[in-house]
Amino acid sequence: MNKVIISGGGTGGHIYPAIAIADALVALNKNVEILFVGAEGKMEMDKVPQAGYKIEGLPIAGFQRRLTSKNLMFPIKLLRSMRKARSIVKEFKPDIAIGVGGYASGPILRVASRMGIKTLLQEQNSYPGITNRILSKSASSICVAYEGMDKFFPAQKIRFTGNPVRQDINYLGGKRDEGYKFFGLDPNKKTVLVMGGSLGAKTLNDALTNAFDLISANSDIQWIWQSGSFYKGLYDHSPLAMLPNVVNMSFIERVDLAYACADLVIGRAGALTVSEICVAGKPSILIPSPNVTEDKQKKNAMSLVRRNAALMLSDMDAPKQLVIKTIACVQNKEELDSLAANALSLAKPNAANEIAREIMELIGHNISNN
Repeated sequence: MNKVIISGGGTGGHIYPAIAIADALVALNKNVEILFVGAEGKMEMDKVPQAGYKIEGLPIAGFQRRLTSKNLMFPIKLLRSMRKARSIVKEFKPDIAIGVGGYASGPILRVASRMGIKTLLQEQNSYPGITNRILSKSASSICVAYEGMDKFFPAQKIRFTGNPVRQDINYLGGKRDEGYKFFGLDPNKKTVLVMGGSLGAKTLNDALTNAFDLISANSDIQWIWQSGSFYKGLYDHSPLAMLPNVVNMSFIERVDLAYACADLVIGRAGALTVSEICVAGKPSILIPSPNVTEDKQKKNAMSLVRRNAALMLSDMDAPKQLVIKTIACVQNKEELDSLAANALSLAKPNAANEIAREIMELIGHNISNN
């Protein structure tokens, strides 16, 4: 029995790739036991068990960039997390520990490497954070989603695999009609999918609510609006949500169906969103979050924009310009087709399988390419 720890989480952008890797591992080798390690109180503590895997939680929290009393507890929580991480690793005895990003990755991979256990980093962004740059020094392998990552990591450790996405997004063919029915949409109208990540994005929500008159007047365009779990209930009975051409949901469980019927996707530029857009082959307008360390989302977005695979709008301009730009874009078939084709050309749909194979090879299993 091979044992694997997968650590990380905090948002869907870390959780869903981690689950995709776990699923790929099980598909490759039924004789594998997987333990997830996440952060107490974060969404992975619910989502991972729903996917059928065990999870342990660490009392870890991030360091706030702004002055806040929560930072006073950071050293204490970090120390407790390191102790619990050591206890988990000693008890579970993994053959390898995988870090997918998020607060829990640091303590687990640091402890594992100190105990002589192999580690693998899955770096999702085009610009890695300081934690992964430190962990990379002791990592056995680093799976990346963007070219040119040898600027940050040892070249001999890098594997260009792409980011894992939810498996159902790999298979959108034939789902378009099912998507229209699921969301109650008109198949004869253009459809715009707006997603601010699993928690939601105030900028995107404001951009839509501020443009009520414009959205109402252009009734030939329909909107799937994911306002985010952080804003759950806030927009349920808003004037915008009541429009017949708007479907508002705080969280979209069947995101594959949302992608299937979308003619244009509006979203932040988190690593998972960017990878999903490419795998789905969808044209998009990306609004990078300014609240992400080291401006990672802008760098992610630019990796598509430079290849004419997406459009980009700043967070500052989005509240006034997003809906205007969206309506113009969705009515331009030539631009939609070009963006979609260029996005699809950047897709790495087999990322989860490639990472799973790398994991198994690191622990001594030769996996055939069949």
